[in-house]
Amino acid sequence: MPTGLLAFALSDIVVRYGSTLAVDHVSVDSVPGRLTALLGPNGAGKSSLLKALSTAERPESGRISIFGHDVRAEPKLARRRLGLVFQERTLDKELSVERNLWFHARLFGMRRADAAEQIDRLLGMFGLTGHRGKAVEKLSGGMARRVELVRALLHRPGLLILDEPTTGLDPHSRRVVWDDLLRMRDELGVTTLYSTHYMEEAEHADTIVIMSDGRVGRRGSPEELKDELDASRVLLSTYDDVAAAAHLRAAGFDVVTGFGELAVRCADPDRRIAEIVGAVGVPVLSVSAHRPSMDDVYLAATAG
Repeated sequence: MPTGLLAFALSDIVVRYGSTLAVDHVSVDSVPGRLTALLGPNGAGKSSLLKALSTAERPESGRISIFGHDVRAEPKLARRRLGLVFQERTLDKELSVERNLWFHARLFGMRRADAAEQIDRLLGMFGLTGHRGKAVEKLSGGMARRVELVRALLHRPGLLILDEPTTGLDPHSRRVVWDDLLRMRDELGVTTLYSTHYMEEAEHADTIVIMSDGRVGRRGSPEELKDELDASRVLLSTYDDVAAAAHLRAAGFDVVTGFGELAVRCADPDRRIAEIVGAVGVPVLSVSAHRPSMDDVYLAATAG
């Protein structure tokens, strides 16, 4: 793989449905082997962006490439590098797990020996070997989702696109699916772009892109986005908050009052607790460190 080649690159993408602007000049990219999460409220443009990258939707303007293949100039080559798992279940429920996979292999023109080897390997990797002869309709929702992941990886795509991959799954099945996705990145080097409404699922990502009104509001790693809020603080309750606030300000701390407790804004609050308590000058009733959560980041990026 040439140095510097991006797994995917969307440059200045515009998607419009009639008079509705769904995606407004969005640029997003990723190097290979990374997880990118796409967040945003309903109508933010997430699904439209994923459809454009998957070649299911032709953007009004902008450029899209997948491992260096322009999707307009080389659509077949671009699609061969793609694996897709969307919200809607697309497996044939009446067919067995194995027959669903063989249908996909034929669709991509895989040689029989290669397909057989891949099917055996991936079923083993995902713990599905004992279920290969079962009809899909007999599987649990989480197990069926794993079959869809196997199918998406069968032709060795390199880039996996997932639209709300765990919607409708119980907590255990969601956790199993995420164990699979992380293993795919770490063991197979698969690049993944996924949308989700679950903040805890966004925490798994190397990069988070938050969309609002068709645009990118914020982008960065989970830690970078939290740090950008500048909302880390130490929370204090004391016998005399007025005196405590005065002592802390005299010691150079940024103190906020008026919420029933004192808030001392600072970076890395866990490490500053002892220093802050030492400067209070009055007995402390309670103390805790607070760092922004992904909920805080999401709300700040999508407010209004």
